[in-house]
Amino acid sequence: MHPFTLVSGKAAALPAANIDTDVIMPKQFLKGIDRNGLDRGLFFDLRFLADGSPNPAFILNHPQWQGACFLVVGPNFGCGSSREHAVWGLRQLGIRALIGSSFAGIFYDNCQRNGVLTISLPVPQVNELSLWVSQAEHNQLDIDLASQSIGLSDGRTIGFDIDPLRKQALLQGLDAIGSTLQRAEQIRQFERGHLQENPWLA
Repeated sequence: MHPFTLVSGKAAALPAANIDTDVIMPKQFLKGIDRNGLDRGLFFDLRFLADGSPNPAFILNHPQWQGACFLVVGPNFGCGSSREHAVWGLRQLGIRALIGSSFAGIFYDNCQRNGVLTISLPVPQVNELSLWVSQAEHNQLDIDLASQSIGLSDGRTIGFDIDPLRKQALLQGLDAIGSTLQRAEQIRQFERGHLQENPWLA
C-alpha cells in the first residue's frame, strides 16, 4: 500500500445517505479472477448512461471534480454486502480518503486495510464541508494524517480522531499482513517457547 502522510487534491461531495456497496461496485464487476478493471466499475450506474457514455449529471464526470482523491459522503456510506471490491475500486480510481459522519462497519475495516483513510466527523461539520467542496473554487483539500487535520482552501483546518494503530498502519503503508510481520521476531520467540513447553506439538 502507499503510505498516507500528507495528501492534497480535489474533493467531491456525494451527500446521499446509505450509498451501499452495490452502488459503489455493482455485482457484474465481481466476476474477475483478479482486481483489474475495478476502477471502471466504481459507481458504474451513476457514472455512465445506458449507452456507456459518461453521465454528465454525475459529480465525478464534471471537469471541476475529475480526478478527485477525496469524497465527502453521506451517512452510513458503504452499507450492504461486505464486498472488498468496492474499496479496491475506490483505490484504483485514486480515492485516498472518505469524509463522512458514519460508515458501515465491514466497509470501514476494508478501507483501513486497503489504504483508504476514513474520517468521521459530526453531521453538521460534514454537511458544511459537503457544501464547501461543492463550489469548484473551494474543492481543494489538504489532509495531514500525522497532525490529524483537514486543511481548507481558505486556511481553516478541521481536526479529526483516528485509532492510533490504524493511523500508524496508514502512515507506514502497511496492510494487516505487513503490520503482523513487524512483530515477526516476537512471534518466533513465542513459537519457540510454546514448543519447548509442549514438545509433543513439534
